[in-house]
Amino acid sequence: MGVTHDELYEAASRYYVQGETMDTIARSLGLSRSSVSRMLAQARDTGVVKITLTNRGRHSPEAQRLADAFGVSVHVVPVGDAAAPGVRFEKVAREAAALLDDVLADDMSLGVAWGRTVSQVARHLAPKPLHGVTVVQVNGNATSEDAALPFVGSILQTVADAYGGRVQLFPVPAFFDHPETKRAMWRERSVRHVLDRIRALDAVLFGVGSLTGRVSSHVYTAGYFDAAELLEIERAGVVGDVCTVLLREDGTWDGLRFNDCATGPTPEVLRGIPRRICVVADPRRAPAVLGALRAGAVTDLVCDDSTVGAVLRRC
Repeated sequence: MGVTHDELYEAASRYYVQGETMDTIARSLGLSRSSVSRMLAQARDTGVVKITLTNRGRHSPEAQRLADAFGVSVHVVPVGDAAAPGVRFEKVAREAAALLDDVLADDMSLGVAWGRTVSQVARHLAPKPLHGVTVVQVNGNATSEDAALPFVGSILQTVADAYGGRVQLFPVPAFFDHPETKRAMWRERSVRHVLDRIRALDAVLFGVGSLTGRVSSHVYTAGYFDAAELLEIERAGVVGDVCTVLLREDGTWDGLRFNDCATGPTPEVLRGIPRRICVVADPRRAPAVLGALRAGAVTDLVCDDSTVGAVLRRC
């Protein structure tokens, strides 16, 4: 039976919202009860209906302590210390995808900072057709050694497809070789257009890069920095990055020469975006998470219980 999105929505609304029975809906629509049952199943499968359970982790004392300390919303997924990294990533990604689904609405613009964590979130997005959604790449990608455009483009397109939106690419490197090159590019009209779009975002989705993560961060393993530069970064007190902007654990990012070459938005720019969804599924990234929280880069932290515990211990 071929049915339209509007027909699925009507049947689902009458059943789940208005409380009508399948028999009542079937008689009203001139269908059999089994046809209505199939429509409701299709509505769930295609994302017209999403059934969620309240996550007990959100209301844990640990989550509340972190929320109170930094004035953020904390969405915690119970996973446990013994969970394999893949299981941890998948469960947290599902929670983040559900949160993003709740946040996005018609005519909104969403910034996406590419990375391994965000790629997992994109995989778990259910279709939610909206109107006028734009998905904006918020930091550059390629280096001479790592042409990451297919990886980045796939993430952005997957997110845009879930919401019936369009993609705005940011065709610059992740890091320029020279600060003066960045300053020159930042004067170009095409680049200024993307920078303006980033400052006007309604929401942004990002992970936290880390020098000590159990799962390696793409920024530190794909040739963006050589061995000597990585040593310099570590000696400068850097614990990770948000949107390729390097951070110390105390939340500062000034005085780091590589940030003069980074193309992502600073925490100061991020603070101008109403919803800032940070997704982390690795307790060993706790120093970088703490840096991001102290920098004010986050409004919504989505993570697992072990990561929350690790962050609180460092506090």
